[in-house]
Order: sequence, then C-alpha cells, then structure tokens
Amino acid sequence: MQNYQRGFKEGVVAHLGLFTSMSTLLCCALPALLVSLGMGASMITLTNAIPQITWIGENKIYVFSFAFIMLTASSIFTYKNRNAPCPIDPKLRDACLRGRKYSKIVLILGWISLSVGFFFAFIAQLLT
Repeated sequence: MQNYQRGFKEGVVAHLGLFTSMSTLLCCALPALLVSLGMGASMITLTNAIPQITWIGENKIYVFSFAFIMLTASSIFTYKNRNAPCPIDPKLRDACLRGRKYSKIVLILGWISLSVGFFFAFIAQLLT
C-alpha cells in the first residue's frame, strides 16, 4: 500500500507539473506565436472562446511560480524513484519500466514547455 501511495503522489505531481507548464504556453507563447504570424484575429477569437487565457496572462508570475514548484517536485520524485525495485513478474516489470520512461518523457516535455513559455512571457518582450 505504501508503494501505491508513493506512485500515486508522483503521478499526480508529474501531471500537475505538465498541466501548469502547458498553461504557461497557453498564456504566453501561443498569443506571441499567433500575433507574430499575423493571426491577431485568431487570437481575439481564441480569447473570446476561452476568456481564462487573459486571467492566466494577468497572473503569469503566480502561474510560472506554481509550474516551477510542481516541476521541481516532480523532478525530485523521479530522481528518488529512479532505482526503486520493480515487481518480479515480467508483465508488471515491463509496465513499471514503461511507466518510468513515460514519466521521464512527461517531465522533459513539462520543462521544455515551461522554458518556452518563460521565454515568451519575460525575455522576448525585452528583446523588442
């Protein structure tokens, strides 16, 4: 039961980290991409369809802080669990190893999306 709870916490933290880092892309990178491609009208339509985008953009410091904290916690959990034993049963062992690989991929995608969102939210505006 202890291992299940630990795995559940790691999964929740990993997916929250990915969700929050994707929200940084939605608030900051997507609008910059659409406007730079000359699709400002599409951005206005998207904002009308999903008005929460403006709230995320207005509170981007909190969104980025939360995403960073969640991805850091997920990275720590993944690092601590890297050598944890998997079950002896071949099917369960393979599922365990696939889960670890999937978790690493999700973590890397989260860090990449956070980095891209951070660039467009804070650095790109300094370059113009």
